[in-house]
Amino acid sequence: MPRPVVLSAAAVAALVAALVAALLLLLLEDAGLGAGSSMAETEALPKLREDFRMQNKSVFILGASGETGRMLLKEILEQSLFSRVTVIGRRKLNFDEEVYKNVNQEVVDFEKLDDYASAFQGHDVGFCCLGTTRKKAGAEGFVRVDRDYVLKSAELAKAGGCKHFNLLSSKGADKSSNFLYLQVKGEVEDKVEELKFDRYSIFRPGVLLCDRQESRPGEWFVRKFFGSLPQSWASGHSVPVVTVVKAMLNNAVRPSDKKKELLENKAIHDLGNADGSLKP
Repeated sequence: MPRPVVLSAAAVAALVAALVAALLLLLLEDAGLGAGSSMAETEALPKLREDFRMQNKSVFILGASGETGRMLLKEILEQSLFSRVTVIGRRKLNFDEEVYKNVNQEVVDFEKLDDYASAFQGHDVGFCCLGTTRKKAGAEGFVRVDRDYVLKSAELAKAGGCKHFNLLSSKGADKSSNFLYLQVKGEVEDKVEELKFDRYSIFRPGVLLCDRQESRPGEWFVRKFFGSLPQSWASGHSVPVVTVVKAMLNNAVRPSDKKKELLENKAIHDLGNADGSLKP
């Protein structure tokens, strides 16, 4: 007879917190669908990618050590969208595959970012996937990373000539929220907008579905929870990381005259699944 699984108090608390977070997301109302994708745009994506490559643009990624940033870097390299790719982070990342050999790495101290302004210079496009959790960094640490580091990086990117800034935010982001996580996400969205990039794209995914290298039992429970929901419900409040990444890149290659683009979870699904042939 198999022995019963006994969870520690901490594990139980983590599971309960994860379930509560999932239920809260289910109760949040969508602020809008954002910029989706029309059939004409979907059919034009291969041509848009080719046109984009011909522009020889430079890109930087913040947060490439995280799940979304890591997948984003991989897709950018596989699609050969940019002539120069720079990863900006607090430590150097180790890459084994040949495709990463030309990736430029800038190691910075986020507490002294002004000393590393040169790392942010000369990039046409920037992707910010920087973030931590309150559990990992504490309340003050979370605010410092998800708001202060992100905003300072955006300021340096703007001063360095970045034209298109892409920010990974969260479903329900609202600076007036009573929840610290959503409040901070909303605050930084607004602060970055004040910098007036030529193009500013905000992505607000729901629960990110991925298999983390770092073990997080609570998130595993959330993935299982959403996996058990009907597809229509799950797609409304969660999204695979790979879909978010593809939406980011599909959005980047299509021309836009909008100063600000806000893509909610549904729009991320639509755009991320717009074309199954993403390789060049």
